Order: sequence, then C-alpha cells, then structure tokens
Amino acid sequence: MQIVEGLVSRPVEACWRAFTNVAKLSAWVPGLRDARVIDTRPDGLASEVMFEFVTGSIYSLVYRYDLAERTITWEPREGEQGGVRGEVSFDDVDRGTKVTYAIEQVRGRRAVERAIDDPHQLVAAFTRWMDDGNDDVD
Repeated sequence: MQIVEGLVSRPVEACWRAFTNVAKLSAWVPGLRDARVIDTRPDGLASEVMFEFVTGSIYSLVYRYDLAERTITWEPREGEQGGVRGEVSFDDVDRGTKVTYAIEQVRGRRAVERAIDDPHQLVAAFTRWMDDGNDDVD
C-alpha cells in the first residue's frame, strides 16, 4: 500500500466536506469523467459510488467512515474487478489539515488505470484544489 501525506491550508471540516462531496470529485480527481452515488447511509454520506474515468474504466467502490477519527476507507464492491482499496484521513495541524492518503491497486488493473490512481498525483490535485479556495462545496 502506498501512503502519501499532504498539507492543505484549509480547515479539516472543509477538507472532509470536499472529499465526501461526490458531485465535486470530477473537479479535482485527475481523469475522472463522472462519479455517481449508488447508495447512501442514513446520515447522507455515500456508501457506494460508481466511477467512470477517461480511460474507459468503470467501477464501484464501497465506503466506510470513522467520523470521530475523520477517516474514510473504500474497496471494490464484492465481486467487482478493476477498483482500488484505500483510505484517507484528515488531521488538524497548525497550518491547516494534514491529509494522509493510502491506496492499494487491485490485481488486474491496466498501467493507465494505475497511473490515474497515483497517490502523489491525487494528493497534489486535492491540495491544489482546496488551496485555491474550493471549500464551498455545499
């Protein structure tokens, strides 16, 4: 599992809201064409999301949340191939929010798919998007 950390100069609550707002994912996730909520939890957070990438890859991920720890984990829906496993956590720090992002490629992914899911690229894109003031995601 690859682990990457980044620093966002925005409050942790803004980072959490932005990361969990499925409608805004294509604004910062490189190569993401569309993300659609398939199922939600009673609190409104997505429990399953379908992703479509410019590479032609389409897969669903199932999400779990630890609200107290500000951690989100995801994995492919049971029986589905092509997705990724991972987790992200958001921690308050003096200058904003520390984002810790970990990802594990599922067997059978093409090189172009692995490149899109590069954790360095994803953390950099999220940090840049948030630091540009895109925390108004409601």
